[in-house]
Amino acid sequence: MPDVFTTQVLRVTTGSSETVFDLTRDCERFLQEAAGGRDGLLNVFVPHATAGIAVLETGAGSDDDLLAALHTLLPADDRWQHRHGSPGHGRDHVLPALVPPHATLPVVAGRLELGTWQSVCLVDTNKDNPQRQVRLSFLG
Repeated sequence: MPDVFTTQVLRVTTGSSETVFDLTRDCERFLQEAAGGRDGLLNVFVPHATAGIAVLETGAGSDDDLLAALHTLLPADDRWQHRHGSPGHGRDHVLPALVPPHATLPVVAGRLELGTWQSVCLVDTNKDNPQRQVRLSFLG
């Protein structure tokens, strides 16, 4: 069977506060149609200069811990040379160097192969842009 490439863009509203937005169910729904039971790879990509994709546990505080760690590493103050938007917005442009804008994940028999507590998440610290796109692409 020849390789199949399928892609879809999700539109996500993250709101006016920093967030870790769980995309796992969206990824699973996409794979139900796109993978058709095949093995392959799922690529998750956010085409924004101020957001990233992370694979981590959610719901037990790890998502809040990630945001707290980012506050420590990237304080929202006036130290940043990139100075448009809300105060400290320059830090949002550094975020993708620490939380990359993509993740590539294994798909086995049409299902996302995550560990027991792993979730696929959009990390968005930019309070100035609540509308995001996330591109899901399956190759299998």
